[in-house]
Amino acid sequence: MRILANDGIDKVGQEMLERAGFVVDTTHIPQEELFEKLPAYDVVTVRSATKIRKDLIDACPNLKIIARGGVGMDNIDVEYAREKGIAVINTPAASSISVAELVFGHFFSGVRFLYDAQRKMVTEGDSNFAGLKKAYAKGSELRGKTLGVIGFGRIGHETAKIGVSLGMNVLVVDTYEINPTVTISFFNGQSLDLQVTQVSLDELLASADFISLHVPFLGKALIGNEEFAKMKDGAGIVNASRGGVIDENALLENLNNGKIAFAGLDVFDNEPTPKASLLRHPRVSLSPHIGAATNEAQKRVGEELATLIIQELTVTE
Repeated sequence: MRILANDGIDKVGQEMLERAGFVVDTTHIPQEELFEKLPAYDVVTVRSATKIRKDLIDACPNLKIIARGGVGMDNIDVEYAREKGIAVINTPAASSISVAELVFGHFFSGVRFLYDAQRKMVTEGDSNFAGLKKAYAKGSELRGKTLGVIGFGRIGHETAKIGVSLGMNVLVVDTYEINPTVTISFFNGQSLDLQVTQVSLDELLASADFISLHVPFLGKALIGNEEFAKMKDGAGIVNASRGGVIDENALLENLNNGKIAFAGLDVFDNEPTPKASLLRHPRVSLSPHIGAATNEAQKRVGEELATLIIQELTVTE
């Protein structure tokens, strides 16, 4: 069995697969060359860069597994692959903590203006230190504020846990009825049960000081001008889920008119070429789609991918 880890795999996962007797190739094959080269493999693992669409699936009759290292699988034609008898698996739990921590990196950056202060300190810090200190002297704390979490899957759950542990009131929107108890675990073995509140989307938009999105992209934006109009004046919003979930033109409009105080973006429309107007906006905190890109998460992703692939191939043999 030959496995192509086209977007890479942690060394631990690679070693697990090799110990199980599989050949693992970590050489990246450009998208346009996959039609020629992917048919030589039985399994392909991807992250968000490689796209496995219907035409590529049809060109690979030997393919048994498509494995996504991460949560979302919008770069894979999942149902079509399964109709063709190909197993499609992902690792929804492995990166949840890393993404949730990045979300709060953007929130902390937003409430203390770090995204803009960093830029200005580089260009003006030696000549206008007092002026910059005055400009950024009206930050706020997260404690005591209301956090709205849209989507209460694994990442949304971890985001809510951080929020309640900071002393925030956490509101949650999800399509399913949730368990409102979140358990905070400490390194000393102790734990603490805290509560979140499930509400409607309209209630969350009207009540939240800060909003974090954890939903898939379903063909159109979830947050546009109509939703921004329902939000509190001066709200902050972070998107570390999928590009397209926020209407970027509407976001720019509401940043420019002051309705939204700041936005934190890890994902964008048109990756890898986001709008320059977003990248240069003075009230947007930016990161280049790195929510799951921690050493710890990648190790967990590699281990989980390897375990799932070995299990699937063992069943099918």
